[in-house]
Amino acid sequence: MRGATPPSKNALSTANRERSAQMAQDLFYAVLGQLEKLHPGFGRDRRPRFAFRFKRVIHLVDATTIQLVARCLDWAKHRRRKAAAKCHLRLDLQTFLPRFGLVDTAGEHESLRTHEVFWVTRAKDNLRCRVVRKFQHGGDGNILRDDLIALTNPPVKKVYPVELRRVVALVEVDGVWREMVFLTNHLEWSAQTIADRYRCRWSIEVFFKQIKQTLQLADFLGNSANAVRWQVWTALLAYVLLGFCAWLSQWGHRFTRLFALLRSALWQKLELRSLLEVYGTAGGGGWFLGTPEQAFLAGFS
Repeated sequence: MRGATPPSKNALSTANRERSAQMAQDLFYAVLGQLEKLHPGFGRDRRPRFAFRFKRVIHLVDATTIQLVARCLDWAKHRRRKAAAKCHLRLDLQTFLPRFGLVDTAGEHESLRTHEVFWVTRAKDNLRCRVVRKFQHGGDGNILRDDLIALTNPPVKKVYPVELRRVVALVEVDGVWREMVFLTNHLEWSAQTIADRYRCRWSIEVFFKQIKQTLQLADFLGNSANAVRWQVWTALLAYVLLGFCAWLSQWGHRFTRLFALLRSALWQKLELRSLLEVYGTAGGGGWFLGTPEQAFLAGFS
């Protein structure tokens, strides 16, 4: 661009290996903080519709596994012939913005990287427990059971000796009602609130899909741990910048469409906000309506 000389492969490889990824992490937090300071309402209208009644800030905590090439990345050996890294993430449900990220090997579960206060999670199929108290007798709508339980498996009970709350509910997944069991350490929420809060958790899966597929966080430019961290933090920064452009222009379409539009117009002399305001206000679907006769070419029978 404008006669600039691209960096050599050796210089890029050296930078990915030696330049600390802490710089990219600090840049991400600095940009996010500056955008929220300039526009306090950034991202406030993106939370799920059933999460509006939650007044307290809710964080979604999960990790996504990033598959890597085992023969090139010895630091990320996961299994005998596989290598993988994990991106542990805390997502703000109210703004749908990442608040904390950690890139590490895939050997540890995300629960070991978090400081839990009040949480809601799914129960495993092999959960061993005894019922201490029943909060609900019989089914009530889609809530089948609501019990106070104590864990009975000795190793688990030693780590977590306090009593937990178990809620069994019917949850609609892809148009089919499925029975799910939830666990929480909060004893005052209603059973429906517990089910709804876990339902909000699926928003983080959408976020992972966007950064891995749309932002192509699957093909890495370097093999070192530092290079992988650089690319992950750069993708998170790009997500925040794209989300800010969408919020300013009141973009109402999908994130993939936003990414494709900006990528095609990035090197043009266009003001991005004006561009998104023009393309982002069109309503309706993408199908053209017409009569059956218009499906035939004129002059042909």
